[in-house]
Amino acid sequence: MAKDKTIFFCTNCGNESPKWMGRCPACGEWNTMVEKTVATGKPAKNAGAASRAGGHRPQALAEISSAAQRRISLGDPEVDRLLGGGLVEGSLVLLGGEPGIGKSTLSLQLPLGCPTLKTLYVSGEESASQVRMRAERLGGDASNCLIYCETLIENIIAQATEINPGLMVVDSVQTMYSEAVDSSAGSVTQIKEVTSLLLHFAKSTGIPVILIGHITKDGYIAGPKILEHIVDVVLQFEGDDKGAYRLLRSIKNRFGSTSELAVFEMTGTGLKDVTNPSEMLMPVHDQGLSGTAVAVMLDGLRPFLIEVQALVSTAAYGTAQRSATGFDARRLNMLLAVLEKRAGFKLTMKDVFLNMAGGLRVADPACDLAVVCAVLSSNFDFALPADVCFAGEVGLSGEVRPVPQCDRRIAEASRLGYRKIYISKYSSIAKTQIPEGIQVLKVADIPALVKSLFRG
Repeated sequence: MAKDKTIFFCTNCGNESPKWMGRCPACGEWNTMVEKTVATGKPAKNAGAASRAGGHRPQALAEISSAAQRRISLGDPEVDRLLGGGLVEGSLVLLGGEPGIGKSTLSLQLPLGCPTLKTLYVSGEESASQVRMRAERLGGDASNCLIYCETLIENIIAQATEINPGLMVVDSVQTMYSEAVDSSAGSVTQIKEVTSLLLHFAKSTGIPVILIGHITKDGYIAGPKILEHIVDVVLQFEGDDKGAYRLLRSIKNRFGSTSELAVFEMTGTGLKDVTNPSEMLMPVHDQGLSGTAVAVMLDGLRPFLIEVQALVSTAAYGTAQRSATGFDARRLNMLLAVLEKRAGFKLTMKDVFLNMAGGLRVADPACDLAVVCAVLSSNFDFALPADVCFAGEVGLSGEVRPVPQCDRRIAEASRLGYRKIYISKYSSIAKTQIPEGIQVLKVADIPALVKSLFRG
């Protein structure tokens, strides 16, 4: 017979404990443990017999069919590529991002751009008239898109079962609640229960579900970490919501690669695919300007060419300033220390400002070489040639270290018209992998780079 017992769980991470504690041992947050009553007990004796009657038996791995699952095209090439070729039937996709970055816009834009796909759009944050106003701004065919404003998950699943759509969008999981749980919407328990019900619905009916989730001020998806474990795919928007460009990154994908990246531009009529991201990051000023260098970075499997801008000036105060936008400030300080210690450039009493064009956040170590060259170009007031780009990591001893997938970087630079690219001397690349029209220059360390670039 089932019995009731009291447990305590953390509202921040969902960790459970048999007794109350002031600080959660899992996430370290204070005063987040709340009390909850649950029913426990042994299962009925006939549960095993019922399971055997249902025919659920272990299968040999070799006997299980490995046929590819059917995918549904969403009518957007960038999103289809990010998902691995389309949306898998019965999958549960979690879409997260900052407020105002474009989550609801994209989730409504997809069914409007694919009128053959019958879609049930569930809105727990906006009224039907608000969704209609946004749909008119986005354009497209709204004849096959149904709007349902509801927050009770049992009613939503009942309506979806009756309508039997080809896709269901839930905006958002933090606004949904279940009658089976005695807590407010958005709590850890409600998010776990709602997500579990939606997962069971998707797997049992084969209807894919796109679930929109909020994120915290630290940039993580709000709710328990188990939310990301339950779903099949996790997509997250990145970028400045005040800027024009958005990055949609695949963090988890059970049906494809997580190395893909989709780039969008926010316009007055919604999100527009950016098929060639390098064009938006290329220099837009006249040639002959010092303090700029072009880096060939790689995000996942997609190469980008991004302009690195640096400004070096005499410090107006006693302590020199170090400022970096879109680049790790600690790594900038490390590169400046390498320039002073290993190459003899005195930058201690000079202000250094660094900016990555386009408002993107860069984490690829291959940008180190372009950062060094941009700083030196501004320091010498010497403009670098417009047809030169860089791809290399700088070590603490001043050496230029090789970066992965040099062939893809060189091919992208050649496609955009660059004639020279500086890489590490220790990069192993065959001559057959170098396209015609581009010269690959290999350097071993910073002094060799300076001699070749500024004195050659």
